[in-house]
Amino acid sequence: METLNQIITQYKTDSESVYNTWFMNNDSRLKAFRTIRRGVLQVIEDIKNKTFPNDFKGSSLEFVLNCIAEQKQVFVGVAHPFYWKPKLRIPDIYENEENKIVFVQFLETCLNAKSEEQVINEIIRLDNFKIKGLGPAVASILYFLHPTFLVPFNTAILNGFNYLFKDNKKLGSWSEYLKIREILIQTNKLYKNDFSNDLGAIAGLMFEIGSKKMLIGKDEYISEDERNQLEKAIEKRHKEVSEEKVEENLHSEMQYHLLKIGSSLGYDVTPAINDKSKAYNGNKFSFISLSQFPEITTDKDTQNTIKLIDVLWFQKGTSNIIGAFEVEKSTSIYSGILRLSDLHFSVADGDEVFYII
Repeated sequence: METLNQIITQYKTDSESVYNTWFMNNDSRLKAFRTIRRGVLQVIEDIKNKTFPNDFKGSSLEFVLNCIAEQKQVFVGVAHPFYWKPKLRIPDIYENEENKIVFVQFLETCLNAKSEEQVINEIIRLDNFKIKGLGPAVASILYFLHPTFLVPFNTAILNGFNYLFKDNKKLGSWSEYLKIREILIQTNKLYKNDFSNDLGAIAGLMFEIGSKKMLIGKDEYISEDERNQLEKAIEKRHKEVSEEKVEENLHSEMQYHLLKIGSSLGYDVTPAINDKSKAYNGNKFSFISLSQFPEITTDKDTQNTIKLIDVLWFQKGTSNIIGAFEVEKSTSIYSGILRLSDLHFSVADGDEVFYII
């Protein structure tokens, strides 16, 4: 079997691995953290105000999980454990008011936690309540709140962990999750030059192994069935990556057109702050964009969210926003709506136009 160094090298050098297509894709990842954090705040507010429904559908929790699912790849199917299953009464956080309060207190404490110890204590406290169906799938939400403390968790990540570490950990147990987390953190520290403080990188490796997109520990005599399965998995991944590249190119093209139109109309324009280095057909966004983002009178968190809107038009020489545009390359528009909503409720004066492209 290959050494872990060899496996990590294979993982990082494969242009189609989730390390390169998701973890190092800083544009969508950066936006996701802010959006999901804002969504969790809404879940907390809804439960406190008793406006949270008795079903997953239509809830602010569904919004959060949809935002996570937009990350694709590692998070495909992330919402499934949270669907309300009325025959089984799981997860029991929709109809049971006491459990709902436990869940919201858990989320609020984790959201505001300043240390790893606080988060782990809250997980142990939640586990002690034994709420039916509320297992470590929640860790995929927590990851976006504390990416240096928690690893996301699903069947593929578990399978990858069990295969790599010759273990037999179980899926639905918080205690098993905490053991997995501890081993992955220690491994991450041992190979700190290869991974990242953000535990998404090492979780991505477990996902690649567990979803059989990486073949390790096999010799050339694998069975014909195994080889066929591997080839199908590789073909499927290649197709997904190719489609995402087409979508990303289309996204950049639309951003460029919007920047050009705004500039031609006499406005100051800027793309999302993390998109300024982009280009379309050799045309750099930075060449036609403001060199500095105008000072907007609002709190820092909201300002950081506004800076991630795909394209903004400003009245020439001012911080007065004329137009805001979100370009969505997938079927979901949750994240874009939330960013435009933050802009509308913080600095809008009624003269702006807002568009989802």
